[in-house]
Amino acid sequence: MYAVTDPRTGEVAETYPTATDAEVGAAVDAAHRATAWGRSSSVADRAALLRRLGDLHAEHRDALAASIVREMGKPLAEAEGEVGFCTDIYHYYADHAEEFLADEPLDVTSGPGTAVIRRSPVGVLLGIMPWNFPAYQVARFAAPNLALGNTIVLKHAPQCPGSAALLEKLFAEAGFPAGAYVNVYATNEQIADVIADPRVQGVSLTGSERAGAAVAEIAGRHLKKAVLELGGSDPFVVLSTDDLDSVVGAAVSARLDNTGQACNAAKRFVVVEELYAPFVERFTARLIEEATGAPLSSVAAAENLGRQVDAAVAEGATLHSTGTREGAHFPAGVLTGLTTEHSAARQELFGPVAMVFPAADEDDAIRIANDTPYGLGSYVFTTDPAQAERVAHRIEAGMVFVNGVGAEGAELPFGGVKRSGFGRELGRPGIEEFVNKKLIRTVG
Repeated sequence: MYAVTDPRTGEVAETYPTATDAEVGAAVDAAHRATAWGRSSSVADRAALLRRLGDLHAEHRDALAASIVREMGKPLAEAEGEVGFCTDIYHYYADHAEEFLADEPLDVTSGPGTAVIRRSPVGVLLGIMPWNFPAYQVARFAAPNLALGNTIVLKHAPQCPGSAALLEKLFAEAGFPAGAYVNVYATNEQIADVIADPRVQGVSLTGSERAGAAVAEIAGRHLKKAVLELGGSDPFVVLSTDDLDSVVGAAVSARLDNTGQACNAAKRFVVVEELYAPFVERFTARLIEEATGAPLSSVAAAENLGRQVDAAVAEGATLHSTGTREGAHFPAGVLTGLTTEHSAARQELFGPVAMVFPAADEDDAIRIANDTPYGLGSYVFTTDPAQAERVAHRIEAGMVFVNGVGAEGAELPFGGVKRSGFGRELGRPGIEEFVNKKLIRTVG
């Protein structure tokens, strides 16, 4: 089940044994034992471990990046950037943990005495991570929770076992005690048992809608909190510009990030009619020209994207592209002639294919942007600050980026609404998800 298959060649480079039931049980046992460390260690001590972990990511950047490229085909420069972002995340929580976890005094108006909110760990957490950002996804879940004192059992995607092993090694080298972070090569059935284990207090999943629904169902049945970051079909809304080439450049970057395999990548481009034709012409040319040529994560991923594109064309859309699919390599392209009635408009295209929709005006652009089951991120480009504020307020998404792309940061919360999931990671909200906000009221 756990194997490194190079998407560039389709060759299986390495396999890892799936965990036995006893090994999965031992992972939970170890994480549970380590909760004693989480409850007794100081915030400063845990912050120091996170700082060292960030330093180790920087020191081992080349090895981590090479592993990511080998497992899921990401361009090397992007893999190196991913590891660098991990360093930023670990250092961010090292810098801010004491501030975020300090006692919060409350104004008492109901009688004499004082009251504070004290933030403390809840215990063992399960993380279920995807393949598209093998190191970053772990960092944004692990960093705030280890700062808090929670312990982690981590199930990585089956195609990323090498990165999973290397990351576990770095946690140990940083000085985290045994059980604070445990990697496990578990099956879906075994993971269901882990969620049900009374010692496990919550689960965080980044992945597909189907996986999210399954995990949420099991978690709900056992009264466990869940954080879900699922799919996205983020709108990129173009309302006005005095530099169309700059907007087109941003649009290309937003679509080609990770070869189009990012949940919060721009996928639906909504352009007012007066800019639609020149935008489509320039955007198509640059998207094809600037495509990295990197493969998708697997042949199966390319085949699935091909089926979605073929279905859109069969419904009347036009595909603007050059080249043909070869194995996991999928040529960049643009779909036009779409309306919100097309089935593709309600799907997530995970790869370097963009959908472009004309909009009559601002209201129509917002209608198209919101006509989706997803609500992760969004992008708005306009020269009118009042319009930017107005549109950002009306877009139904967890994140809105105005006149810029690639503006995520360790200090900024990440998450969505609707079928894109619930909960937040990163920033201060990221440390507020799996925490006991204990009231301590002293009357006299």
